[in-house]
Amino acid sequence: MSELRELYQSVILDHNKRPRNFHEPEGANRSADGFNPLCGDKITVYLELEDDVVKDVGFSGSGCAISTASASLMTQSIKGKSVDDVRQLFDGFHELVVGDSGEAADLEKLGKLAVFSGVREFPVRVKCATLAWHTMKSALEGTGEVAKTE
Repeated sequence: MSELRELYQSVILDHNKRPRNFHEPEGANRSADGFNPLCGDKITVYLELEDDVVKDVGFSGSGCAISTASASLMTQSIKGKSVDDVRQLFDGFHELVVGDSGEAADLEKLGKLAVFSGVREFPVRVKCATLAWHTMKSALEGTGEVAKTE
């Protein structure tokens, strides 16, 4: 377990210091804002959808290390995937961090996202880890509503 914890800390620190896809893609045709009132995290997720595929993705905003790292890893995970695959990845990630046990989530399909498995033990941190995901889902759906973690 300490090996996973070390990997978790390493990945979180790396993606917090150097977030990937921290920008607004030029061709973005969908976006949504997200807010976590518990810790003040604010994020905007931008999607460029083309033929039901996430051609490009980016995010902007400010938040804690877990929130920023989750957004960074999320953007890497969904880029180039079909909308259906992205929805399945959302469901898998959500199950990983809020489910009763990590066994229900397919860790192999989640890849690097599996480092967030320990977050479910800290309910306040779950909200940080899922904010970008709920915001991305709102952008996919095009509802125009601010995604919240409540």
